[in-house]
Amino acid sequence: STSMIKGESIVGDDIAYLRKKGGVIRAVNLEKGIFGIIQGVNPRDDQIIWGALHSPGEVIFSNVLVTEEKGVYWIGKDDEPPQKGFNYSGEWQLGKQDDDGNEISTSHPNARFTLDMKLLENVDPELDNPEGTVIGGIMYGGRDSDTKVPVVESFDWVHGIVTMGAALESETTAATLGKEGVRKINPMSNLDFLSIPLGSYIEDYLKFGTGLKNPPQIFSVNYFLRDSKGNFLNDKTDKAVWLKWMELRSHKEVGAIKTPTGLIPRYEDLKKLFRAVLNKEYSEEAYIKQFTLRVAENLATIERVTEFYKTKVSDTPQAVFTILEEQWQRLIEVREKQGDYVSPLKFS
Repeated sequence: STSMIKGESIVGDDIAYLRKKGGVIRAVNLEKGIFGIIQGVNPRDDQIIWGALHSPGEVIFSNVLVTEEKGVYWIGKDDEPPQKGFNYSGEWQLGKQDDDGNEISTSHPNARFTLDMKLLENVDPELDNPEGTVIGGIMYGGRDSDTKVPVVESFDWVHGIVTMGAALESETTAATLGKEGVRKINPMSNLDFLSIPLGSYIEDYLKFGTGLKNPPQIFSVNYFLRDSKGNFLNDKTDKAVWLKWMELRSHKEVGAIKTPTGLIPRYEDLKKLFRAVLNKEYSEEAYIKQFTLRVAENLATIERVTEFYKTKVSDTPQAVFTILEEQWQRLIEVREKQGDYVSPLKFS
């Protein structure tokens, strides 16, 4: 989780209530705890969560394996898997199969943990401040294997709300019911939780940005980009660099490169950040692979999203179609000059 980056503090990992006050946006988290998928949580990649799960305090586990010693085990925990236990299938032992002859894993892919936020070592002192915290940036992101770059900033509030929030697509995961890897339109990653019509929801977002002294920058993040062979183009820890770049952008401390879909990082800035944040080298080759503009895929996204809003959302604000059409035209123009796959170096 982005909220678990080492060296950062947290006031919430899920729901934020935003309000305009004094020309800025402030947010509070009304939840007491956090929950998440536990599969793959281990002491190397998830030190803070791992520490909280092993600290004195209340933790709720679901769909994990309960061992004979009354401990818990989940897929990817790092320990040697137990031979027996009790899980979502009932009494379990290594090699147990379901009715179709498939081996039943120790825990369910959707196994979860829930814990009090105060168990986290990085909880922020402002956690219970009723005034909330000032918002400097808003990130939208989903699982996208072939289209969006790892991080990109919008041109302005409306462009971000439309192309990064309202147009958000994501591939299904173990956290959702049904088949994994299916691309679905999920505006603001919040479609299942809306209590008002989607068009009204987007209109509220668009209006919310008016009257602000300095509207927060809006960013799109994608931690799941793959190459043609299906290999991830980023390590799990690289998100720490994207987060630091977004922080620098929110304070206007670093430049950016303008592309048809937004503002992307400069290679020289990322090279410094990778060394400073992760103590690792970052090659220009990796930068080009990750930040190449995939024109055809972006155009296909706009087609799908436009069709969705034309046929499924009767109260779609006109701004949605206007902004998507403008982005379409920018992509067409660059394709005519550069082709379907454009290196970020072509824009710098």
